[in-house]
Amino acid sequence: MESSAIDFERARQHLVSSLRREVRDERLLAAFAQVPRERFVPPELQQFAYEDRPLPIGEDQTISQPLMVALMTQALALKGDEKVLEIGTGSGYQAALLSVLAREVVSVERIPRLAESAAKRLQELGYANVRVYVAHRALGWPEEAPYDAIIVTAGAPEPPPSLIDQLAINGRLVVPVGSRYMQQLVRVTKSDRGITLERLGECRFVPLIAPGEGWPEYEASANGAKPLL
Repeated sequence: MESSAIDFERARQHLVSSLRREVRDERLLAAFAQVPRERFVPPELQQFAYEDRPLPIGEDQTISQPLMVALMTQALALKGDEKVLEIGTGSGYQAALLSVLAREVVSVERIPRLAESAAKRLQELGYANVRVYVAHRALGWPEEAPYDAIIVTAGAPEPPPSLIDQLAINGRLVVPVGSRYMQQLVRVTKSDRGITLERLGECRFVPLIAPGEGWPEYEASANGAKPLL
């Protein structure tokens, strides 16, 4: 079917209805109803944009399954006044959802081509409270810490200590933790008494590439701190 013949608004509402079976956050569901996922996938895949499955976006990366995006975002417990860090911009879809739900979003992507295209796409769609950076050797973006919430869209062997350091007190980190091929979604909450960990269910993400805290084949650019958006 030609993408021009698809009623994306109707498809978006159908996706929201299906997410409602497992998602209770009404603000989050409203964000899903608002953000056009078809604009964050390659044109030849737009007809599949509202199916509940991941889709390739190039560079051996994917846009995550909508339900997993919803569950991870719901675990952040956003109220609207937070500063959020996203690790792994990808196509920018998660960042767009976060921009609707939070005050400010910093998103970091290790693949320059994806970072540049996501920044352009977010700007064109009017998500003005998102800044996209190309990753450097430090995991996250410590220059703008602390963050009220951090979301990681790649799997790590353990919750990365440097990201916990970038959390504000009472901040939440949501990250897939486990092997390269299967992980548990974990929420880390930081308080003035230490940290607590909650396991939220199985998931599967591409490996987090970072020195010491992720998987070893780190090839990120050492670009400076100027944001792309």
